[in-house]
Amino acid sequence: MATPATVCLIGAPTDVGGGARGASMGPEALRVAGLVEALRGQGVDVLDAGNLSGPPNPCLPPVNGFRHLPEVAAWNRAVHDAVFDALQAGQLPVLLGGDHSLAIGSISAVARHCQASGRPLRVLWFDAHADFNTVALTPSGNIHGMPVASLCGDGPPELVGIGGFTPQRPALRASELRQIGIRSVDAGEKRLVHAAGIEVFDMRFIDEHGMRAAMERALAGVDEHTHLHVSLDVDFLDPEIAPGVATTVRGGPTYREAQLCMEMIADTGLLASLDIVEINPAYDTHNRTAELAVDLVESLFGKSTLMRARRGDA
Repeated sequence: MATPATVCLIGAPTDVGGGARGASMGPEALRVAGLVEALRGQGVDVLDAGNLSGPPNPCLPPVNGFRHLPEVAAWNRAVHDAVFDALQAGQLPVLLGGDHSLAIGSISAVARHCQASGRPLRVLWFDAHADFNTVALTPSGNIHGMPVASLCGDGPPELVGIGGFTPQRPALRASELRQIGIRSVDAGEKRLVHAAGIEVFDMRFIDEHGMRAAMERALAGVDEHTHLHVSLDVDFLDPEIAPGVATTVRGGPTYREAQLCMEMIADTGLLASLDIVEINPAYDTHNRTAELAVDLVESLFGKSTLMRARRGDA
């Protein structure tokens, strides 16, 4: 598939789905780190659509097991509409978060677009966490720990129903999802992930088999018809290189392992949509985490040490 003529940047400056404040500053941190200039340096036409608007963070305790459900739902509806419109216009949407609950809106829009166009979907979920908590399991009520479960149909109607989906016909099927870099999963959440049949390449797999093998398996079966969506939570990275997140977990991928992931995705030529979430400048030093994220995005859009042939190139 040819890369769309235009990459559309969509900012969602909110932290209503998280437990700590600060991810709302993520979109601007990415812009300050030179995201637009980096993409243009890779020959990409960039449209910065600015930031979406939504309700402020009320900083309230959970209600019926969820923190800020009305606010999270409002932000995700806005994200869904913006991402879907960009896809319909033939653009490659890049969601600048914000916390990872926003992936509910982003991926539901991608799934709706894939259904309408008859294209298969593959989601690569880069994260330290499985994000498969439910209201019955969550210790905090923070919805940024629940987006995968909600996308798979196990969540409140306000979130599962975004894009017109239902628990019986959810936005995402386990067979369409690959999780990479996982190393922090609650006990009950672990049972749900196994029961759902999600293919997970956790850090033990990566330690034992290497990142190349993990990515080869995560990308197995994609072809020129596949819509490839990447959801990148920066806490996927080891906090030694990416401290600017509120939910750090030691033992994550190194700089080179992360670069290999992005380069192998770029080699397919299939990237069609992207989330960059959970950058929290309040925890960062001199914006280094946003700068690293921009570096990874450059690789995702083709920057590499050597010129390599990609799928579909002559």
